Amino acid sequence: MSAETRPNAAPALPLGRLLPLYAAQALATGATTVSTVLASLIMSNLGRESLSGLPSTLISASAALSAGLFGALMLRSGRRVGLGAAFTLGACGAVLGFLGARAGFTPLFLLGAAMMGGAQGGYQQARYAAAESVPEARRGTALGLLMLMSVLGSFLMTGFSGAVESLGTRLGTSAEVAGWLVGGGLLGIAALLMLLWTPIAPPLPTRARLSIGQAFAVPGVRSTALALATAQGLMVTLMSLTPLRAHHLGMDHGGVAALISGHIAGMFGFGWLTGPLIDRLGLRVGYVGGALLLAAAALTAPLPGAAWLGVSMFLLGLGWNLAFVTGSKALSRYPAAQGITDGLGYVAAGAGTLLGGLVIAQVGFPVLAHVCAVLALLPLVSAWRARKP
Repeated sequence: MSAETRPNAAPALPLGRLLPLYAAQALATGATTVSTVLASLIMSNLGRESLSGLPSTLISASAALSAGLFGALMLRSGRRVGLGAAFTLGACGAVLGFLGARAGFTPLFLLGAAMMGGAQGGYQQARYAAAESVPEARRGTALGLLMLMSVLGSFLMTGFSGAVESLGTRLGTSAEVAGWLVGGGLLGIAALLMLLWTPIAPPLPTRARLSIGQAFAVPGVRSTALALATAQGLMVTLMSLTPLRAHHLGMDHGGVAALISGHIAGMFGFGWLTGPLIDRLGLRVGYVGGALLLAAAALTAPLPGAAWLGVSMFLLGLGWNLAFVTGSKALSRYPAAQGITDGLGYVAAGAGTLLGGLVIAQVGFPVLAHVCAVLALLPLVSAWRARKP
């Protein structure tokens, strides 16, 4: 009996229809890799080293503010309109950031950074579009493949770093500044890809939409938001502050880059495994696994030796992946809560990074890591409250 006729066979993913969406997400991740990740270096080169963290702060704040707005736009006008607008906003922001950085005009560069952050608050919701495009039994798999496309986009742009550097030389600027122009081009292509993508799920009719209050009153939605915000906040906090720990251990730039690469591999590289696993074993397994891995990452981070930092960063990425894919699959049932929940995740990330830096300055990195280990258990509440599957 063929796979198509077996009664219990899982339905096939419509990869042909999902391809433009997956490709756009890969390009968006690549754009982030070649632009916003190194924004602090551009601020330093602009003579504003004391404000080197400001672009990242603006990006997180803008993403938090825009996530709910883009979520509402997608409810009203559909995923294609909302995602296309987000990619277009990001492309314009990247170009403005490039022009501001090249001209040495800091306010224009910061405006571009804020627009890039606002775009991220929208196009990160592409995962819900992917989930809505498949039967519920395959939503974890669809989300996992989207994660895999993200890591491919990131590594692809890393491999083209030489070409970006050459472009910067031809333009009379640095590779970091040229990366913003490249990022704008990638996001522009992603916006065009939305013209080729036809969402399977149409916009919800007005009478079928839940308000934000109604959505968060549904059993399980608040606990799902708790898991997503916890995973996002802890991941960004430890990812951002672990390089400081590495520096204190005497690691050089290459060693820190290796830590980040291992972290990215954990975040995105195992989507082919975690997505189907959640589909097969259910939401509770994803939440429990994510919580335990996040706690293990926090507990191994302060152990002596650089090798433990590598283990910690990989576990941090993989734990985030499990919790994030699980929560995203669960929340795909409730579109009204998606944008606000994403905004909460960005708020948690910004607050965690800010407070984490203060904790390290006052009592040291190990205390921060142990606090994060306790907070990492919050998705266990989500596991207890989770609806099947």
